[in-house]
Amino acid sequence: MARHKKRMTEQQEFDVMKLVLDKFLWLGFIVMGWGMYVSIRDSAVLPGLWFMLAGAVLLFLFLVIIVKEYEIWK
Repeated sequence: MARHKKRMTEQQEFDVMKLVLDKFLWLGFIVMGWGMYVSIRDSAVLPGLWFMLAGAVLLFLFLVIIVKEYEIWK
């Protein structure tokens, strides 16, 4: 018994991708915000700087994913 999978339209694929990538943005900014909070709380920049760096890396990964997905669609 073979079942055919339904294909999503381009608009549906775009909407799903927006939802997923939006979570990457939130995650990156939350991690960076936590780093800022740690820096202010501890009155030392270095402990919070690691969190801010990690948030920046997440945002960079977000950028790479968007560019690769855009190139695939074109």
